[in-house]
Amino acid sequence: MENKIILQTTNLSIGYKTKSATTILAEKLNLNLHEGKLIALIGANGIGKSTLLRTLTGIQKPLSGKVQLNNKDIHQLEPLILAQNLSVVLTEKLPPSNLTVFELVALGRQPYTNWIGKLTAKDVAKINEAIELTHISHLVEKKHYEISDGQLQKVLIARALAQDTPLIILDEPTTHLDLLHKVSVFKLLKKLTKETQKCILFSTHDIDLAIQLSDEMIVITPKNVVQDEPCNLIKKGTFNTIFKDENIIFDGEKGRFFFT
Repeated sequence: MENKIILQTTNLSIGYKTKSATTILAEKLNLNLHEGKLIALIGANGIGKSTLLRTLTGIQKPLSGKVQLNNKDIHQLEPLILAQNLSVVLTEKLPPSNLTVFELVALGRQPYTNWIGKLTAKDVAKINEAIELTHISHLVEKKHYEISDGQLQKVLIARALAQDTPLIILDEPTTHLDLLHKVSVFKLLKKLTKETQKCILFSTHDIDLAIQLSDEMIVITPKNVVQDEPCNLIKKGTFNTIFKDENIIFDGEKGRFFFT
C-alpha cells in the first residue's frame, strides 16, 4: 500500500512577476510528497529550486496551479494551522540571543503553546523526544553560539521535529558543512523519515550524496522537472541534463559526477 500523500501540486507553474513581464521558471508540475519519504530537490544554480521551495511552503504564490497540504490549499490555511502541518529549516544565521540549545528546540512548540508561551507536559515530552532523535542531549545546556555549525544544524532539525508536523522542508541543510557533517546530517534525515514516518524534503548541491541516501529526488533541468527514485533517474539519463557543461559528466554505473 502506498504511503499517504502529504503535499501535492497540480499543474503548478512557478516564477515571478514584475510590472512589465512574467518569468516562468518551471510549469505544469505534478509532484507528490508521501509520508515516510526522504526527498532531495536538486538542480543547477538559478534554475528555480528556492522559488519552488518558497511556493511549496506558501511563502510565494504560484503563477498558476495549486499546492495542497493534506488536501487543503496551502495559501488558504491560517498561519497557525500551517505551522502545525509544515515546518521549515532555513540556512539563515540565527539572530543574536542567549538561548540555550534546549530553549531553541523548545521554540518549535510555539504553534501549540498558549499566548503566554507556557510549556505543558506534552510540549516538554515532544521537545525531549526531538532531542533524543537527533542525539543532541549532551548539548542542551550550551548556548547556541557555543556549538559548531554541524551541531547547530541538528539543533534546528530538532526544533522542526518538536514542531511535530507531517512535513519538514529544509533549504540547503548541508551548506558550509564539511564532508563528515554533511554525511551525518543526511543519515540523520534518512533515519528520521523511517522512525517518525514524516516526509522530509530538502534542497541540496550535494548531488552524489543525495543519490545515495534519498528515497526520491525532484530534479529541475532546463527542460523539465522530474520526480522519481534515484535508480530510475540514473536509468533515464536525467542527471546528464542538469548542467549545461560538456566537462561535467554523470557516470551511471558509479552513480556519481566526474569532471573531464
